[in-house]
Amino acid sequence: MKQTWRWFGPADRVTLRDAREAGATGIVTALHEIPPGEVWPIHLIRQRLQEIQRAGLEWSVVESLDVSECLKMRGQGWQLHLDNFQLSLRNLAACGIRTVAYNWMPLLSWMRTHLHAPAPRGGYTTRFDAIAFAAFDLYLLRRPQAAIDWGEDCAQAAHSYLQQLSQPEIDTLQQNILQGLPGGNGSFSLEQVRDLLAAYSGLTDADLRGHLATFLRTVCPVAEELGITLCIHPDDPPRPLLGLPRIVSTASDLEWILAQYQGHSNALTFCTGALGVRPDNDLLSMVRTFADRIGFFHLRSTQREPTLADAPESFLETEHLEGDADLIAIVIEIMKQQRRRMAEGTTGDLPFRADHGQELLCDRRRGAAPGYPAIGRLRGLAELRGAMLMAERLLQDLE
Repeated sequence: MKQTWRWFGPADRVTLRDAREAGATGIVTALHEIPPGEVWPIHLIRQRLQEIQRAGLEWSVVESLDVSECLKMRGQGWQLHLDNFQLSLRNLAACGIRTVAYNWMPLLSWMRTHLHAPAPRGGYTTRFDAIAFAAFDLYLLRRPQAAIDWGEDCAQAAHSYLQQLSQPEIDTLQQNILQGLPGGNGSFSLEQVRDLLAAYSGLTDADLRGHLATFLRTVCPVAEELGITLCIHPDDPPRPLLGLPRIVSTASDLEWILAQYQGHSNALTFCTGALGVRPDNDLLSMVRTFADRIGFFHLRSTQREPTLADAPESFLETEHLEGDADLIAIVIEIMKQQRRRMAEGTTGDLPFRADHGQELLCDRRRGAAPGYPAIGRLRGLAELRGAMLMAERLLQDLE
């Protein structure tokens, strides 16, 4: 398995040198300065690639080549955005980059309500509190259908929650939701969210699936020609938000996506943290089922928290080898599948990264992007590296 590290470009306070010292050999990054829907120019790709290579690393995965909201909702000009996505793939292939992650989450990408919540054993972590998000939706955004979607019990709980907050705490909650988390779909104002929700008005689950199917049937043949693996990331959290459907949340969702184009260019970013939030997702079974169509692994764990029966799951990001995802069992299964694939000659080392991390020791003083501290991720990568070495030794002994 190729050990990779997410890096947000030259402005990232966690540097390429940090990544190399942590033990990573590959970098996961993107041209974050280019808006979704525009072409990634080949000279900028090469410039970023050369910067990574000078640090003694390789650019292993693009995360993400963002899909524009216009393309997801099939708004005016969506065909141009589709063409631009394909041209960006051609430019990436010309630079030797062959793994590209993306997501199909409408409007909001990965979402947390708290960016520096106290972790159970010290340090800080990110957290999604369903009731806090309901309070934002109902009483700050004031989305017209929010009361129907959340129900009376959640609405009352959300009102009580908001009443307990000071104005600075309310401002922080709103900022956390609107500012856009690193690698997400961007930063918004309340009015921009309302305008985009109006543009998405009437969009159904079937509509969003239809738009994704068109995207896959158009783009995947191009990726196949170029030798690129496109890896869709699951919804995070894997539930509808703001009344918008989410269609990359369950095993049946993934099965449907892979059926839209059978070639290996249509693949998964298998994120144990995002998928593991739902108790009905059997992660170990899913790794076995989709093994041949997984192009990239995000390995992390979450801990579900008690919440109201009709609310989405609340959760926090826990240590990599703790929480609801049994990463030891999953790592053993990944290594089994990796050995099988290599024996068949169907793949080289699959890239993975220790996704997210808790803020530990001096991480918070350093001020890294939320969810992406240096020491917290170094710890996670070291734990996962040890688990993989252990799994490899056990599998060898069993032969």
